[in-house]
Amino acid sequence: MARKPKLGLPLQTLRNAPDALEGRRLRGGVFEIDPAQIVTEGRLDDRLQIEVEGLKNSISKNGQRVPVLVRPLEGDRYNLIYGRRRLEACRELGIKVRAIVTEVEGDQALRDQLLENQERRDLSFIERALVATALLDGDHLEGAERTNRGVAEVLNLHEAGVSQLLSVVRTVGEDLIQAIGAAPGIGRPRWEELKKALGAYDGDRDQLLAIAHAAKSESSGSVDEVSERAFLAVLAAAKSAEKKASPSRKGVPALAIPGVGAATVKTGRQGKQLKLDLTTDEPDFISWLEGNAPKLITELHERWKRSGD
Repeated sequence: MARKPKLGLPLQTLRNAPDALEGRRLRGGVFEIDPAQIVTEGRLDDRLQIEVEGLKNSISKNGQRVPVLVRPLEGDRYNLIYGRRRLEACRELGIKVRAIVTEVEGDQALRDQLLENQERRDLSFIERALVATALLDGDHLEGAERTNRGVAEVLNLHEAGVSQLLSVVRTVGEDLIQAIGAAPGIGRPRWEELKKALGAYDGDRDQLLAIAHAAKSESSGSVDEVSERAFLAVLAAAKSAEKKASPSRKGVPALAIPGVGAATVKTGRQGKQLKLDLTTDEPDFISWLEGNAPKLITELHERWKRSGD
């Protein structure tokens, strides 16, 4: 008689949960599924590169001991809830993946996925920022919940914290973040420093991408160490460009804004660029403004168009 595989604490908890018969009904046992049948597009943990070499070697020698968790879709396909690294390892090995099939609502699947990521290792600052961006821009949340406040509830953060995460991704850009990687040793202050430098950066962003890739290809060590070196290389390049550009900003008069603070406004690139440098004693307002900037700019643009009617 085949030995019943151990599921591990997270999956045992899933099976024994009080609401198992309501929204999380297990369809019984562990199945072997072709990885091609499992959909992973749009998953949050795919937004940065996944390292599976060590896990692949382990599965090759000892087999896949812990199943992945999936929920059924139409057409004999499944959506992955968690176990992305195990799935990818099995895919690269050319073997079927052992999986538990469960019926679970989409929002709960998302929470399970985030929980798995946080249990596997603490997410880096920029990984949390990418998760927040995916929640706000994707269809993981209902329309009414797809707000900074809704994202804050899912991630167990303050709304101002979510605004900080979103502002870094929007300024730095997902392409450059992807080039740098997770950089777990780089916290919020350094990413904010890079965001500030890029806010004043007038150079070619493709050059920064090339710097990140070059730093990674020329470095040795763990994936995390290489990623951190890529970040530092990009930061140094952006700050160097910022210093060269800073003299041109001298002499720009500050505008007093009653009840808010002071700001300098400068246009450039033949009238196609506007830079706003706002100083205030209310950091929470700055965080709120960063998180809502796209919406506010869109509203101002609509007002501008109506003014010409």
